[in-house]
Amino acid sequence: MAKPKHKIYLLDVTNRDGVQTAKLGLSKLEKTMINIYLNEMGVFQSEFGFPTTRHESLYLQANLELAEMGVLKPIRLGGWLRAVVDDVETAFRLVPSLRHINLSISTSEQMLKGKLKKTRDEVLRNMTAAVDAAKSMGVESIGVNAEDASRTELDFLIEFGLAAKEHGADRIRYCDTLGYDNPFTIYEACRALAENIKLPIEQHCHGDLGMAVANSLAGAKGTIDGGQDAYINTTINGIGERAGNADLVAVILGGKKSKEFANNYQFGRKIKLTKAAKIAEFASYAFDVPIPINQPGVGANAFAHASGIHADGVLKNPANYELYNFKELGRGKPKFVETGREIITGQYSGVAGFSHLMGKMDVSFTSRDEANEILELVRYANVESHKPLVEDELVFIAKYPQIAKKLLTMAPVT
Repeated sequence: MAKPKHKIYLLDVTNRDGVQTAKLGLSKLEKTMINIYLNEMGVFQSEFGFPTTRHESLYLQANLELAEMGVLKPIRLGGWLRAVVDDVETAFRLVPSLRHINLSISTSEQMLKGKLKKTRDEVLRNMTAAVDAAKSMGVESIGVNAEDASRTELDFLIEFGLAAKEHGADRIRYCDTLGYDNPFTIYEACRALAENIKLPIEQHCHGDLGMAVANSLAGAKGTIDGGQDAYINTTINGIGERAGNADLVAVILGGKKSKEFANNYQFGRKIKLTKAAKIAEFASYAFDVPIPINQPGVGANAFAHASGIHADGVLKNPANYELYNFKELGRGKPKFVETGREIITGQYSGVAGFSHLMGKMDVSFTSRDEANEILELVRYANVESHKPLVEDELVFIAKYPQIAKKLLTMAPVT
């Protein structure tokens, strides 16, 4: 049997859905570092924020500048908007260089009656008007999101998708907003949508029933079997509202390592799985949420063996009890911890200690004035994140001080 020509692409929503998680958040510098890591990993698109939210504006502009500079390429940076004309106009007023967006509106009867207080015809009119407005702004790609798609009648989802397509949408996002689907139902739904709408379908799955990763892969399979490319939405470490979203690393492992899947369904971009441990650890540090001990691939116990039978077997041949090698995920390198004198940069650091620390990273300054300028930005970054910066953040600030200044600047409405 010939392999399908259509592929799976990863569209990570950590910087949008992940930061909506109750009690959690990221600084603008941390969100930028996540975009950089996603780009290095081979993720197709980052849903990098909310263009209608004023405090996001400078961050979004700064990241789009990084894209123009080639720092954030080839990854696409996409904004999330409500499918409302006013939101589209506001977004492009605040972030004129925005080129990729997803427009979202609810579609289920529950949401129409219990949330929007609108009819299906009104939803279609709002959505198509928003797509028209976005097209007039010169966007390069538009995804249209059916919120609560898994509780929406299939006939209306098809009508919704065809209307979006007629007005110029490029993809339809099937949102399993409450984690209601299972791998069998989402396969059938995504295949039917792909066959009838003839547009790529995104799978946006939540983990309320513990099936976000399985549902994402099953939905992608259905989409490709239906003759279209699939776009799986992920978050790093599965962080998201309520029980979370489909975990980025687990989706990649499932797509590459699960029985028979990779032989027939492939990623459209080269995925650098060796970046997995680094991106998971950074997100854990930035969100201040520990990686679960049993997290696939990156958890502390993912390659731990205690029982005599397992230990004996894995020592004889790791393939006896491991589907993949820890080195494939970028694990296995020793971690060094200071046990003596330690110099840390913080909001009250001085230039001598800062220069010493940066020198250990092979970063030097041409003058004391330059060191003071970078240190001042580092101080502000510490104030915003409430924690010491990691090495990559310090190097980023030293390398792109003007971008960092924009990330750290906010102008509240007066």
